[in-house]
Amino acid sequence: MLLFKMMKRAAVLSWVFLLIACEKDYEPVLSDNALVKLDIPSYFPSWNGYAHENKPTEYGVELGKRLFNDRRFSADNSIACSSCHIQNYAFADDNVRAVGIKGREGFRNVPPIQNLLFMKFYNWDGNVLQLEKQPLVPIITHEEMDSSVLEIISRIKDDEVYKRLFTKVFGDAAVTADRIYRSIAQYEYTLISAGSKYDRVKKKEAVFTQDEERGYEVFQIKCISCHNTALFTDQSFRNIGFPVNPDRNEAGRARVTGLQEDYMSFRVPSLRNVEYTAPYGSFGQFATLKDVLDYFDAGVLDAANLDPVFKNNGNRIPLTEQEKNDLISFMKTLSDNKFTGN
Repeated sequence: MLLFKMMKRAAVLSWVFLLIACEKDYEPVLSDNALVKLDIPSYFPSWNGYAHENKPTEYGVELGKRLFNDRRFSADNSIACSSCHIQNYAFADDNVRAVGIKGREGFRNVPPIQNLLFMKFYNWDGNVLQLEKQPLVPIITHEEMDSSVLEIISRIKDDEVYKRLFTKVFGDAAVTADRIYRSIAQYEYTLISAGSKYDRVKKKEAVFTQDEERGYEVFQIKCISCHNTALFTDQSFRNIGFPVNPDRNEAGRARVTGLQEDYMSFRVPSLRNVEYTAPYGSFGQFATLKDVLDYFDAGVLDAANLDPVFKNNGNRIPLTEQEKNDLISFMKTLSDNKFTGN
């Protein structure tokens, strides 16, 4: 029954997204609105396919950033997208769960906003495949902005700065839902983190310390099966036996697919800037990286769909104290201080 309700909810949300898709009208890039040159290392994965239909432009990114920071998106003008997605935390925050208007608490931890240009799925359960469709969810969710797109449009359509920017991006000052979503996505596509010490080592511009090198060796043996590629995630969905969210609405990936085998499976998070994205887990189960590694070492919760990495090894990833410390040293080399501003 629970899975049936979740499938029904997913179907309704899909129908809403379909209506949005029907609205979109991809205007050509205007001649004086140049494409943004993105500095992407050669070893990064390919773009999300949808991004090719909405490449970041000079004024599109400027408009998107302004929208991203506009508190008028929330019902009481108290929060913007940037209220939860804070640069110093790799565009996440330091709360256990997301906090919306009037202190309302969501049931999941805020994911970082970085390297979205290369992601195949968005959100913890991967319910969004196209970044341009993601802003609708926080706008209308009661625990987040609790507003509507029509309300937002009515608030900003007469703003002179917005009139100028919408005209520069789209050729006229009309404010539509699709234009809002596309502009925010253009800004988010530019949030690329590729300037960590790890990247400098890969380019032979720096070298690891001894503990970082040891940590990298442990990582290659015990972590790389999930946290691979230049994003340090394979973008798969896995149940790794974390403590279960007590919120009865939670089911992980199964909220999207309705499949029992996806119950409490979540998208493998990127480890880039992981030093700054605590607390960890889909609802902030762990305060520190050491807590996570201690939990893996002690043994995770069993489940029928527990990932084979754990299932085939006594439900744990055995780690010595030295290995834990070295792993943390290596993971800190994934910090991009220019990106986070730290």
